[in-house]
Amino acid sequence: MADQELGQIIDALGARADLDEGDLPTDAFVILKIVKADGTVSLVHRRSESLDWTTALGMITAAHNIENGGYVAETTDDP
Repeated sequence: MADQELGQIIDALGARADLDEGDLPTDAFVILKIVKADGTVSLVHRRSESLDWTTALGMITAAHNIENGGYVAETTDDP
């Protein structure tokens, strides 16, 4: 299997991010579900070159919490 750039693949899948003007994405951790020609299914992951393992683990943990409803954004309202 040949390495492929993921930008166009992710774009084609419709993945988007809500970024404000001035936001600077610095790292990415991507999990892809792959259906092989023979029908088998697998998961693969790739990350940006600058992403270290501790930050990757933190991103995975945060994503897990967000997907399971366990993440609560801090509010800026004073009591």
